[in-house]
Amino acid sequence: MNTTLPIDRRRVHCIVAAGAVSLLAWLLLQVVSPQLPIPWTSEMREAAERMHRAATTVSQFHERAGMAIDASLDPNRTGLIGPEYTALFTSLGQLEAKRTTTNPDVAGLLVHLFHRAGVSAGDTIAVGSSGSFPALMIATLTAAEAMGVYPVTILSLGASSYGATNTEFNLLDIHELLTKEDVLDTPPAAVSLGGEGDVGADLDPAFREDLLQEMRTREIPLLEDPDLRRNVARRMALYTGAPANIPAARGRPAAFVNIGGSDANLGTSPTVLRIRPGLNAELAVPPAHQRGVLSEMAARNIPVIHLLNIRGLALRYGLPWDPVPLPEPGTTSLRTNAGERGWPFWLLTACYGVALGLIALTGLSRGRPQVPPDSG
Repeated sequence: MNTTLPIDRRRVHCIVAAGAVSLLAWLLLQVVSPQLPIPWTSEMREAAERMHRAATTVSQFHERAGMAIDASLDPNRTGLIGPEYTALFTSLGQLEAKRTTTNPDVAGLLVHLFHRAGVSAGDTIAVGSSGSFPALMIATLTAAEAMGVYPVTILSLGASSYGATNTEFNLLDIHELLTKEDVLDTPPAAVSLGGEGDVGADLDPAFREDLLQEMRTREIPLLEDPDLRRNVARRMALYTGAPANIPAARGRPAAFVNIGGSDANLGTSPTVLRIRPGLNAELAVPPAHQRGVLSEMAARNIPVIHLLNIRGLALRYGLPWDPVPLPEPGTTSLRTNAGERGWPFWLLTACYGVALGLIALTGLSRGRPQVPPDSG
């Protein structure tokens, strides 16, 4: 019995045509939505130089304090790459991503993103930084200060692997060193333990208690409320008010920068997983009980700069992946899809959809192939 179906050449031709149209559409999209170079400005270069100085300061502190830098983890010897696992560890992190963020030109990119968000000299920005990316905290703050912008920063000490995981030199210690050495001008507005519930619930109990006692001796306010809504409300009050230790900051922030994956900043809604790294002018806002600070800012139409998914950030803006050695400040060829999805993009998308629809109709016009009668 022969039940082999005859080849429907018309359908084969339709499949080939669909593939050809798809390839042509992709090539045309590269033309109508090219990545545009980001020109370096004096502010961007100043920010990159400041970040380079900050990394040098941290590295030199390691030498003075006798804290060895593991060259196998931190070949550029920045001092901003911590051990994989310590008592401050909260989640897994990617080593190459952490090293990518130590590029001083990330600070230059932040200046560009601030301007795109509408931030200008004299404005206040809100910054929420976990210990996962100490270099991104530095990039954000050096960029803000190079622009004459006042950052209201809340630090969370918990860190993913290879972040600020050194228990003797955590994120707050890094910030205080740079303030003491006059690399940064603005102190943090508050600090939390970070980790599960933003109160370090996943940390070793004995270490957690010691860390709490240490933080309570500092002059900086300590946030330690495990209730998400109350925690977020406290943070929003600091961001939109005038923290006592940052008198120049006041009123509505011009942008919010989220660094890492703090529970209090991200909230509990799965929608945050779909947020693009970099600048986001509009975001879907989840229900109030699921919102972290990021979503609260979006609900108030405050631009969000989301610094997570570092590979996506590098691809979007042209940052080199895991460079060794690090580029000299102001030399990275940054780029952006700032002009993407204009009318040529949508016109081409519509034409592509129509073309595929016509091809599909052509392929269906003959109906299903018929099984030949049994000739056995």
